[in-house]
Amino acid sequence: MVDAVRWVGSGAVVVVGLGWALWVVDPTAPSSPIQPWIITGVMAANVAVTVAAPVMKRRAVMIVQRWGVNPVVRAMFRIGFVPFGFALIETTGRRTGRTRTVPVGNGRVGDTFWLVAEHGLRAGYVANIRANPDVRVRLRIGLRFVWIEGVAIVLVGDDPSARQREFCGLRPLRWLNAMNVRAFGASPVTVRIDLDMSSSLGRVPRLRGERSAERSSPAAQ
Repeated sequence: MVDAVRWVGSGAVVVVGLGWALWVVDPTAPSSPIQPWIITGVMAANVAVTVAAPVMKRRAVMIVQRWGVNPVVRAMFRIGFVPFGFALIETTGRRTGRTRTVPVGNGRVGDTFWLVAEHGLRAGYVANIRANPDVRVRLRIGLRFVWIEGVAIVLVGDDPSARQREFCGLRPLRWLNAMNVRAFGASPVTVRIDLDMSSSLGRVPRLRGERSAERSSPAAQ
């Protein structure tokens, strides 16, 4: 179990530090440090709310992400203007059976895609994965974006902090996303997706659930 104060606090410290650093180096910034002080106050309140009312914080963050952040990032993917460091994960709704897409940080390492869900098992896409592990990931390979099929597993016993350090490495954009995950989450969980890289090379994709059926059939054993 991750210490929520340490998890959120580490992300908040980085966000505050960046806020002050930008104020110092930006020649067009106001002479009064009102902006970095606002960021500092917001992050301090964020840590306090995480401790005092984690459920309220999770609901507030999820509302902002669902209706504010996620639609913008999905729209950017549709028009092909996507910041480096982002990816989309497509799951199957556990109740509706419809496809659901959510933006995540790009944690691809070879044939494996790693991500840390800041809301843990309460995240909608994590619950979808636990019901149906067949997913697709849309990410940048070279100069183009491709959909890649994969099979996901939620690693409840994994250490999200150590895993972030591993897949972020020396990539600053991954660390920027990781600090946002830490600042606005509280109960993180690691998700590993084993990618089928050949599915991005023009092969006819299989239907959802087909891989699961193949793995469970006697012929596949």
